[in-house]
Amino acid sequence: MITRRSALRGIGLLSLLAGGHWPGCLGAEGGTAAGETFRFHILNDLHHAAPECDPWFARVVARLQEDGDHEFALLLGDLTDTAKPGSFAAVKEAFSRIHRPFHVQIGNHDQLAGGDAGAYEAAFPDRRNYAFEHRGWQFVGIDSTQGTDSSDTKVSERTLAWLDGNVGRLDRRRPVVLFTHFPLGKGARMAPLNADDVLGRFLGLNLRGVFGGHYHAQTETAFHGTPVVTGRCCARVRGNHDGSKEKGWWSVTAADGRLTRTFVEFAKV
Repeated sequence: MITRRSALRGIGLLSLLAGGHWPGCLGAEGGTAAGETFRFHILNDLHHAAPECDPWFARVVARLQEDGDHEFALLLGDLTDTAKPGSFAAVKEAFSRIHRPFHVQIGNHDQLAGGDAGAYEAAFPDRRNYAFEHRGWQFVGIDSTQGTDSSDTKVSERTLAWLDGNVGRLDRRRPVVLFTHFPLGKGARMAPLNADDVLGRFLGLNLRGVFGGHYHAQTETAFHGTPVVTGRCCARVRGNHDGSKEKGWWSVTAADGRLTRTFVEFAKV
């Protein structure tokens, strides 16, 4: 039987590669103490639909570039509106201009009928269930979609199996952030029916924040004291489900093993 302790010792190469880290790179991004302060951005529901969206995202990227001290961004799914290869390419090209890492997750709009995610996977290979480290923090991104379905969904057995095989490799002492597309909070609008099964796998870990999108609005619930959050969308072609007009993203500060966040308003439409 593999214990959590032995699994930790065996984190090794596979988990580093899954997190986008090649041998020798861990010290550059993941080796410092969790007490250090750093900032990152979280954007959800971009919904790139057509070339007419390109100027919008050029302005988004320009605004992010103005914020010189953020260290990476998380893009929480629905990168595109209809899973067009050209839209994935446009999002990838736009956010590459930030010249900082960005980590993506798949949404239901990033797939075609039958759960065909070929265009997403071509643009962002190995970015459905994965983990990475940054300054002593552990970030876990999971695919919470059920094809193109938007409600009454379940997180797939594939994702649950990945969690069962990888959560035990996380260091229980160091802070963990979980990010995905669907909201996972108890009672949250549009949450998967088995969201509790997902979060239950993180019991006993130092889970400091859970971030999702899909429901375009600022919401917060809690899981054993950990904030479980959604954000307003950052889309040109979609609105917020709660009727709010502001578009933007979360600016998150990690300090002393805790997270604080503020909303950055990009547009009001």
